[in-house]
Amino acid sequence: MKEKKKKYQYAALALGVVTVAIEGEVNDWTAYIGKTEGKNHYKESFEVARHGTKLPYHIAKNIFPEFDELFKWRY
Repeated sequence: MKEKKKKYQYAALALGVVTVAIEGEVNDWTAYIGKTEGKNHYKESFEVARHGTKLPYHIAKNIFPEFDELFKWRY
């Protein structure tokens, strides 16, 4: 059985500050923020997804409005 590729998006808020939105398992989503070296935000975003701090919903929905339209927030 082929596994569905989950929706994933990152946004650099400043040099070395990255946010990541990730689709969950049950039509939900969450977002994380973290400090990075700022050398390659794309590569560093995966580390933020694993070890970042979860963003509050009221902030995450403004950074990633398309996720908010597609999925429910994971509390």
